[in-house]
Amino acid sequence: MSSPFNRRDFTKAALAGTAAGMAPAVSHAGGILGANDRVRIGCIGVGYRGVQVLNAFLTHKDAQIVALCDVYEPYLNGHFDQIHPHFKELGYVVPSRLPDFGGPVERHKDFRRLLDHKGIDAVIIATPDHWHAIQTILACEAGKDVYCEKPLSLTVREGRRMVEAARKHDRVVQVGTQRRSSKLYTQLAELVQSGAIGKVTVARAGLTDNMWPNGIGKVSDSPPPEGLDWDMWLGPRPERPFNLNVLPYKFRWWSLYSSQMANWGAHYLDAMRWVLHETAPSSLSAHGGVFAVHDCRTIPDTAEVIFEHASGVLTIFSTFEASGQSLWRGPGEIEFRGTLGTVYATMNKIEIIPERGGRFQDRKPRMKPMVLSNHDGYGELDNAHARNFLDCVKSRQKPNCDIEEGHRSTTYALLANIALATKARLDWDAQAERFTNNDTANELLDYEYRQPWSHTQRA
Repeated sequence: MSSPFNRRDFTKAALAGTAAGMAPAVSHAGGILGANDRVRIGCIGVGYRGVQVLNAFLTHKDAQIVALCDVYEPYLNGHFDQIHPHFKELGYVVPSRLPDFGGPVERHKDFRRLLDHKGIDAVIIATPDHWHAIQTILACEAGKDVYCEKPLSLTVREGRRMVEAARKHDRVVQVGTQRRSSKLYTQLAELVQSGAIGKVTVARAGLTDNMWPNGIGKVSDSPPPEGLDWDMWLGPRPERPFNLNVLPYKFRWWSLYSSQMANWGAHYLDAMRWVLHETAPSSLSAHGGVFAVHDCRTIPDTAEVIFEHASGVLTIFSTFEASGQSLWRGPGEIEFRGTLGTVYATMNKIEIIPERGGRFQDRKPRMKPMVLSNHDGYGELDNAHARNFLDCVKSRQKPNCDIEEGHRSTTYALLANIALATKARLDWDAQAERFTNNDTANELLDYEYRQPWSHTQRA
């Protein structure tokens, strides 16, 4: 089976993209940012993921970290010996040190003070999901480019407002789904879209993680630990007592602040949507609930969503947190089932297994097997994604995961959460970004912020 895609075509396209990304651009401070000039960066959120992203940026000599922001003083000041003992029990998801910034940095507990810094060109946003929209929009209004961690937003309409702010203020906004900077996944997208594995009818991926029986645990509400601005952490979400099982990191199991469908789905659904060249589903349905794990979570421990596309392909994503075995026997984490071959893809290896004819069909293999590989892991792709963002800050080109792409991919996960909440099959109008058959579902596309935070103005 031959394909119109080959390595020479890929190399030419990559070189063309690199050349375009090196054009000079006007700096936010009024000067010119050349290819070798340093991009001055502020980071909002210096917990687990924030430190990882900071380390990725600091592998590049033209990235200069000039300011940090966090609502928890031990994180902000690098006093990790002062972290609450309950937090330390979380292990690797609690950082143990800040990077070496090569010089002094400003430190703020209120992100708005960081955005007031006139010398900052770009900001990293690595806060919990419920903060992404407000911080990205205000950063764009302040003239900063933005690297925003995934998932882009907590609601669909937040995501659209973020896109509108980026376009209105002519900002470069990169969303942190680092597979978009993978040469291997770029090859995979080209292969699948060229028809090399035939007509794809199913793509699927999932999270499997056996958290039975105790999950994230259960603890009673308590006063917040010293050095934490709990009210600022809550931000636009409803006021509630502090609980040690909300943060750090465990907010991902609380629907008010995040979800595992969005946390992991943002990665896998983005990759599947990109490889399949899809924009949005036409309909979806989901099933799940808390079936086995006994903890304080407000999201399912078992859930599966099926998206149907007008092009004739199903995209399936699962979050199974009561069992940890692989979803299939194949060697990958994402599966694309084509009429000629089936792809099993991981971060650093892609294996294509030939299909054979079934009933009443020729049983011969329909293509030759294929294996593509590299040695990139999450860290290397973090570095590449940061590199792409820095280049685009200078060139003013769209980054590998531009905010519109990040919004469309995050929307998949957010629609899945709405399908779980409504227990309904939902029809989706991608242009209007609303459901055509369920008013209750449309009410879940946004929420009212707690005062003084607002959808439309700076608090």
